[in-house]
Amino acid sequence: MQQILFFDIDGTLLSTGGAGQRAMELALVEEFRIQFPFEGVLTAGRTDRGIADEIFARYALVDTPQERARFMWSYLDRLPSCLQTLPGELLPGVSELLQLLHRDETVHLSLLTGNYEEGAWIKLRHFGIDYLFETGGFGGHHAHRNDVARVALETVRGHLKRDVPNGTACVIGDTPADIQCARAINARAVAVATGMYSFAELQPHHPDYLFLDLSDTATVARSLLQA
Repeated sequence: MQQILFFDIDGTLLSTGGAGQRAMELALVEEFRIQFPFEGVLTAGRTDRGIADEIFARYALVDTPQERARFMWSYLDRLPSCLQTLPGELLPGVSELLQLLHRDETVHLSLLTGNYEEGAWIKLRHFGIDYLFETGGFGGHHAHRNDVARVALETVRGHLKRDVPNGTACVIGDTPADIQCARAINARAVAVATGMYSFAELQPHHPDYLFLDLSDTATVARSLLQA
């Protein structure tokens, strides 16, 4: 039976150098004529839907499906060029770890991310790791990561055509929200202090394992695969 590993993207697998937020800022400034749109807006650990909800409410934008789609596509259109111009990178140990796990037939690699689905694939393609993932839960329709986690789990169940027993899935992320959404689907939580939250800030949220980064490939892999 395959073990299911759900990876967050930003701050866990890679850093875009701020390209995601920059692309959203450009979309809001150029398409919606909002200056300094992210002043006072927290983005770490949130879904793109949740960020859009706050932006639309804060600036009293016309909130229709058409305007939501215009915002999303304005952002996605600008994301590739922002990725090209800002200094992003895969985080320590990520390439080695993913290659090791990808070769293991007992592992199913999936995504659990706050990104819009197409935004997630744009980022992964830019860094050359998109082909390693088959399924995922994405943040385009839900403001709360717990709901994204539930969708991700159902997506994997449908893809594999079997149940995923409690405790056999694992969520790997860099924020307290990632730890919380692991608990919401009865998955193990592995936290990594490569994003906005330090090792000391993640510790009180009691992940099953906590790493400074993913560079100790063998140790991290053993932790991820403990059912």
